[in-house]
Amino acid sequence: MSEVPVPLLGAPPVERRDAARNREALLVAARHLIDRCGVEAVTMEAVAQAAGVGKGTVFRRFESRAGLMAAMLDFREQEFQRRVLSGPPPLGPGAPAMERLLAFGRERLTYNVEAARLIEAAGRVGRRATGARSFSALHIAHLLGELGVTGNRGFLAHSLLAPLEAVALDRARGPEALDDLPLDEIAGAWADLAHRVVTGTPAAS
Repeated sequence: MSEVPVPLLGAPPVERRDAARNREALLVAARHLIDRCGVEAVTMEAVAQAAGVGKGTVFRRFESRAGLMAAMLDFREQEFQRRVLSGPPPLGPGAPAMERLLAFGRERLTYNVEAARLIEAAGRVGRRATGARSFSALHIAHLLGELGVTGNRGFLAHSLLAPLEAVALDRARGPEALDDLPLDEIAGAWADLAHRVVTGTPAAS
C-alpha cells in the first residue's frame, strides 16, 4: 500500500521542530496516562506532572482538557495508521491477507472504544473525520483485492467497516455502556462476517 497516515482532525499547524517535539511529548504522556488510568482519569494537571512540565504549558498548548482530548484523537489515529502501514504483523505487513484483515477488525474495534471515550471527553471540539474512515475502508478494500474478492470492493469494505465504527455510537448511552460491550463476541461475529464476504462460508468454529 502507498497510503500515508490521514489525520483524524486535519493537519496540525506548522510548528518549529522543538515545539512539535514538546507537543508530542505531552501527547505521549497523555497516552500513557490513558493506558494506565483510562480517559476519565486524565486531567491537565496529571499530564503536566507526567511530562515534567508546568500546568500552564499544557494549557498553552491545548487550551483546555477538551482540546487535549481532541488532539489525542488525532494522535492515536495516526499511531494506529502507522501500525497498519509499517508495524509488526499481523496488523502490519508480512502476514497473509486474511490474517491481516482479521487483525485489523479486532484492533480497530478496540481502538474505536477508546476513540468513543475521547470523543465524549472532547465534546464539541472532537469529531470523527472522513479521512480516518477512508483510510480504513481503503485498507480493507486493498486486502480484499489481495484475497481475490471480486465485485465492488469499495462498497464491501465500507460494509465491513460499518459494524466496527458503530461501536462509537454506544457513547450516546453514556460511558458506562462501553464497559459492558462484549468485545470478544463482537470481534468473533465480525470475523465470521469477514469470512463470509471473502469465502462465502462462515468462519470455522
